[in-house]
Order: sequence, then C-alpha cells, then structure tokens
Amino acid sequence: MSLQVISFGFGRTATMSLRMALEEIGLGPCYHMETVLEDMTGRVPHWNAALDGQPDWDATYAGFASAVDWPTAAFHTELLDAFPEAKIILSTRSPESWYASISQTILAVLAAPEKWPPDQKDWLDMVSRVVIDRSLGGRTDPEAAIATFKAHEAAVRAAVPADRLLVFEARDGWEPLCAFLGKEVPDTPYPRSNSREEFFALLAGEG
Repeated sequence: MSLQVISFGFGRTATMSLRMALEEIGLGPCYHMETVLEDMTGRVPHWNAALDGQPDWDATYAGFASAVDWPTAAFHTELLDAFPEAKIILSTRSPESWYASISQTILAVLAAPEKWPPDQKDWLDMVSRVVIDRSLGGRTDPEAAIATFKAHEAAVRAAVPADRLLVFEARDGWEPLCAFLGKEVPDTPYPRSNSREEFFALLAGEG
C-alpha cells in the first residue's frame, strides 16, 4: 500500500479529527503521531533515521493509506518526492489559535524533560527534534513560532499544484474534504477530537 493522502498541517490543526475523518471515508489506516506513541520501539527509529537524512519511507508508512500530523508534516519536501501521486491536504487554523493550543500542550511537555516518563524519553527526544528543531527552527516564542507556521503553510502552497492541494479547516466539515477525495459524504457529523484534555490523557496512556 502506498500513501494516497498526506496532510502537511502542523500538529494542533485538528489532525486527530482529520485522521478519524479519513479513516471513516475509507482512507485508513491513517498514520498520526499517536501511531508512533503506540509502537515507540518499532517506529521511533524510522524518524530518527529520517532526521539524520536516511529515511526509508516505504518501511515507515507500510500498511498506511494516509498520513497526518507530525512527524509527517516536518518532511513535506521529501514526501512530495516520495509519493508523487498522493493528494495533499494542508490542515490549518488561525496562527494565533494554533500557537495558543500548541504552547499549552506539545510545547509545554517538551519544555519540561525532567518530567518525561522514562518509557517515553526516546519518543519525546524524537518529537523535540521534529517539532522544535526541524519544524520551528529552535524558536518557540510566539512571534517566531507564528512566523514559522505561516512560512510553512506558504511553502506547502507553493510546492503543491492547486489541483492536488486542499487547504482545510475542521470547521469546513465533510463536503470539501469528500469532494476533493472523491468520496461520499457520511451521514455522521464531522469528527471532533483531541482537545487539550484528551491530549494529556493520551500521553498518560488513558486514550
């Protein structure tokens, strides 16, 4: 199986909801950071190799039809080359609301390594490299992070032909997503998941 759909939106742009939506319309399994968390021993090495410039994308995404969230979003240039037929989604939200969300979730966790559970240290080390070093260029203050968020979105828009790209917010619902992917609109509400409370429950192994 080769990836059919890839989203390059940063984490905290309703990526968990998008994952659930893609799986509901038959484009699963969908790779998400939770996928790595569920199999840290098997999957963290894939991303450390990619960060070191030695990716094996076929092995990383074996068995998956779609991918969203980090770490995927940190490798848009490489993945566009690796999966030239895939349709591309850019999950998004307002930069200010994105920063408010990430600063209270992902960045809060990464800023306190002394609190990391020992069994998650290798995973969180990798997450820090993906999010802070590679995606945010080492700057997590609001001004720099928001500027990087905007620059990333601009880079994705510039790199992907318009007919292959959907810029998507969760509030847009099923219709534009299904039209872009050629799928029937489900008769269920568009998924809504991974609030800040759910984020910390997931890290604690409660999700």
